[in-house]
Amino acid sequence: MSDTVALEIPLLLIAMPQVMDPFFHKSVILLVHHDEEGSVGFILNRQTEITIADIMQGMDLRWGGTSDKVAHFGGPVQPQLGTVLYPRDDPDAPLLEGSAEVVSGVAITQHIGDLEQLATEPPHPLLLLLGYAGWGAGQLMEEILRNDWLTAPCNRDLIFGEPTTRWETALATVGVDPASLPSWSPTVDGEEAN
Repeated sequence: MSDTVALEIPLLLIAMPQVMDPFFHKSVILLVHHDEEGSVGFILNRQTEITIADIMQGMDLRWGGTSDKVAHFGGPVQPQLGTVLYPRDDPDAPLLEGSAEVVSGVAITQHIGDLEQLATEPPHPLLLLLGYAGWGAGQLMEEILRNDWLTAPCNRDLIFGEPTTRWETALATVGVDPASLPSWSPTVDGEEAN
């Protein structure tokens, strides 16, 4: 079986405690693309300190949401690239011009026209993700086989849930108690740090 058959997207990737990379430690990633050439996803549980209002102001776009709503860190690749996840409450309503339904009830877009339209009267909830996570050919499957990631089905509630508890919530959906997982500490020259 090829690795492209083994992962049916969209799905969630849940980082196991041994993933110590600061970008991915205890992260929950919405995987939206996977084939023989590589994989792409968005970290869902890393808020930034950058307000969406400031981002919109820098783009000369009007922000109609609350002034304290922050953008999320979607991943270390192209952090200047914004992607919006927003609810699609009416499945019969047409999608915005550059949008696609990524999960039932959740649309995704990187289209500037869509962003302008969404920013004026932002739906609740809305995630503005800066950057994305990417893997080269075969890299993600190697990491999954190394037990760095659990996979889980994704749904609207997980995508838009509370970011500070999203890792624990995602683990619970696959029957894993976070307290049952071994804790890991960063190592210094092969020895565990105190």
